[in-house]
Amino acid sequence: MLLSPAASNASLPTSQGFWGRFKSPKGNKEPELRERVQPPMALTRQRLLTLAYEDIETVRMDLEALAREWIKPPPDAPLSLRVPIEYVSLHAARLVAGPYIYLTSEDSYQIAIMGVQGLRVEIVCDSPPPPDDPPPPPVLEMPATFSLELMPGQHVALDTTITSDELDMARMEDGTTVDGSFWGKLDIVHDGDVHKMEFSGTRIQNTENVSTDLIVDSRVINKLAVAAKPATARCHLGILAPQQQYCEVILSFSPFWRLGVSWPPAEPVEENKVKYFLRVHPGGALEHFETEITATSIYYEAIPEPGMLDPQEFISPRNGFAMTFRDFMPHLTRVLDQLGMSLYARTNFINNNMSAFSAHRNIAYRFMAPHKIASAIDISVTVENCVFTRLFLMFRGVTDDELNMFAGAGEKEANQANWRDRIGWSELSKDPTQFRVLETSVLEVT
Repeated sequence: MLLSPAASNASLPTSQGFWGRFKSPKGNKEPELRERVQPPMALTRQRLLTLAYEDIETVRMDLEALAREWIKPPPDAPLSLRVPIEYVSLHAARLVAGPYIYLTSEDSYQIAIMGVQGLRVEIVCDSPPPPDDPPPPPVLEMPATFSLELMPGQHVALDTTITSDELDMARMEDGTTVDGSFWGKLDIVHDGDVHKMEFSGTRIQNTENVSTDLIVDSRVINKLAVAAKPATARCHLGILAPQQQYCEVILSFSPFWRLGVSWPPAEPVEENKVKYFLRVHPGGALEHFETEITATSIYYEAIPEPGMLDPQEFISPRNGFAMTFRDFMPHLTRVLDQLGMSLYARTNFINNNMSAFSAHRNIAYRFMAPHKIASAIDISVTVENCVFTRLFLMFRGVTDDELNMFAGAGEKEANQANWRDRIGWSELSKDPTQFRVLETSVLEVT
């Protein structure tokens, strides 16, 4: 056992020593003198040592016992205590040739503590670390209660028991506890002899913001369905023909896009391809024979693959511009005017998307190049000559901090851009003798 200076009397005089032979005669004043004599400070002051094991540190005095308590070495495992020379005095450091003083005896300990007020002792042992506490037994069975609304005003409660043959339902293989509040979808199937129940959802992280008396009914789900609708490109396709004629308009979608809602409804041709059979007029009217309606444009929605859209990648300072909402609206009006849109067309374009634009304090945007649009959604028309003008606006809301990233791609730079060259605009799009197709599309990426 190693002794601290507070408990060691190796260097103190004893009564059997030389000075013990000279004793004053005992008198009546001896008890009084003993009361007046105070013990030396070296005996009353505790010398505390910081003991370190890996990332564990503590302050104790019983060094060897504490070391064995921490690491619990096997009986035959060697255990040593050492002191880095950075924690000993300069004179003591000169007595050793190495970075440590190993505490192997009382002499080495006295050398280590000589002239210092604090000491750091490290444990050196080849034994493996102590085993972790055994994991709790697996949870193979637990009760479950489901409160369900079959339809407005009709509720049912299912009390059941969930069991597992061998898999722990409380913890994952890495020890992660499976608990908390989850929001998702529960599927209950009763089809002949097939009876099963499946739930898929996500854990709610900010549970403190969710009321404990939250009621999930059909109204909440309907609102969630609207809020969770994927990003959708809303497209308007108009045709200006030099004379009345019949034609087919064919839309071909890449594998990463699919058709959503369309009006008039499109006729499927094959996978990812639809068509419209129309009779077009010089004034811009379109007759759709299947529904027997007349309209000025075709409306369809194109839905991209959700994992494909990265807002920061699709709209960044290297390929787009950003400005405040107040500056964006008049700027967009001027850009649409440069691209040859009539006053009526650009007013409708802005009014139809005002709700989406106004939801953001700052807006970053870009117009897609024609070849990029065609790689996603290609348009073909069964006429000999056709002039295509396709405006595909992609935008997203940005914070004030993100707006600073567009310092070199702001309103000033956007006003200097050659927008006609960017979208492949042609003078023939203003020629009334040409068969012209004008498509305007808007996609908000979030």
